[in-house]
Amino acid sequence: MYDVLVVGSANADLTVRVDRRPGAGETVLGTDLVESAGGKGANQAAAAARIGSRVALLARVGGDAYGALLLAAQREAGTDVTPVIVDDAARTGTAMIVVGPDGDNSIVVSPGANAALTPQDVAAARETIAGSAVLSLQLETPVETVRAAAATAEDTGTRVVLNPSPAPACLAPELLAVADPLVVNEHEARLLSQAADGSPRDWAHALRDLGARSVVVTLGGEGALVLDASGTHEVPGVKVDAVDTTGAGDAFTGALATRLAHGDSLPDAARFAVRVGAAAVTKPGAQPSYPTLAELEELPGE
Repeated sequence: MYDVLVVGSANADLTVRVDRRPGAGETVLGTDLVESAGGKGANQAAAAARIGSRVALLARVGGDAYGALLLAAQREAGTDVTPVIVDDAARTGTAMIVVGPDGDNSIVVSPGANAALTPQDVAAARETIAGSAVLSLQLETPVETVRAAAATAEDTGTRVVLNPSPAPACLAPELLAVADPLVVNEHEARLLSQAADGSPRDWAHALRDLGARSVVVTLGGEGALVLDASGTHEVPGVKVDAVDTTGAGDAFTGALATRLAHGDSLPDAARFAVRVGAAAVTKPGAQPSYPTLAELEELPGE
């Protein structure tokens, strides 16, 4: 039915660029506010769809203008939004994003309708999960909903890609056990592995020892580190001029899930995903920055 089913969040991104990010109690002037489609779940779905994957999104949005914006963006990317639930009683989730001159960002999320995505919604989508090669999960929706989706995937034989972001202090053992892979950035890897003084390699091994079937640690412009049954693999980064890092990790995860669904090994999927993530930082915004396969060919290297 689908290469990738994403169960997760959909937010309206409200982005402002500043010459420097404010300190505590400080006010700074920024650019005009830009409204665009975002949310980790919706981002991953859009990234996967843009590179030709058959993708569906299970999420909740409000019956408001932002909800309409998010649905339109997913359709434009090529995502099947049939599973999306429009909740007229809720406000669509929003993310307030401040982008500095170096392209790095600070984000505050108001969950809105995302907080109302329930295990019952997942149960109703059981056949869709069973008919998908890969299920992509994050943590911007209630954890009990994520657990229900992971359990359903385990029961139906669907591979789970888990991006535990925003990172909790610890991750439920049943979620770790189904993650193949667990996709974490350096901050998330350090926190979840409880190995503050370690290296990415140390964090990956610690996370596998805690129960993850395989681990991918993303390293920003330096690429990624992959740990699976075949060993540890270092995937080099692609040198680009970063404009905005918003949503780059989601672009990586969506691309990774796509190539796993197509039968790639985890290291090969990560090599492709690094290129997609690199392309995403060369343009402003999250979903508007995600590349097509043709645009990937313009990047340096293979």
